[in-house]
Amino acid sequence: MATLTTTLSESITLNGSLRGSSNTVTTEDIIDVFERIVTCAHSQTTTIATFAASPHTSAGAIDVDRTKYIRITNLDALAEIELAIVTTASNYQVTITPGNSHILSQGAAIALGEADTTPSFGTMEDIASLQVRPVGSSANPRVEVFVAVA
Repeated sequence: MATLTTTLSESITLNGSLRGSSNTVTTEDIIDVFERIVTCAHSQTTTIATFAASPHTSAGAIDVDRTKYIRITNLDALAEIELAIVTTASNYQVTITPGNSHILSQGAAIALGEADTTPSFGTMEDIASLQVRPVGSSANPRVEVFVAVA
């Protein structure tokens, strides 16, 4: 077993003063990692990871209940990507600009998609898959996915 250490830092000097912060989180008892860099073809949706209650129930699945950290990074220098976090009953989508990441702190009971602007703060759903579609009709960005499992 190992400890995953994740540090997020911001730093900017504005009007001669240093601003920003650094936050570190440690996640104990990590026993598996899934790490992949994949080229996502333009005009196509690429599934970059799948999750299930038991890894043996679905080809290539990551154990959703034991997932403790997920990071998706757009490695492209110019192209944006759209990331879909598909849950057991809904999905939400975000745009990730070049060089930036989207981070989730677990796989189970992590997201709830809704069709209105009033959050219900209802029962969260498990992740089923992560899917990427490049923005535009010519870019083939590389995307990195890193998942830590306890």
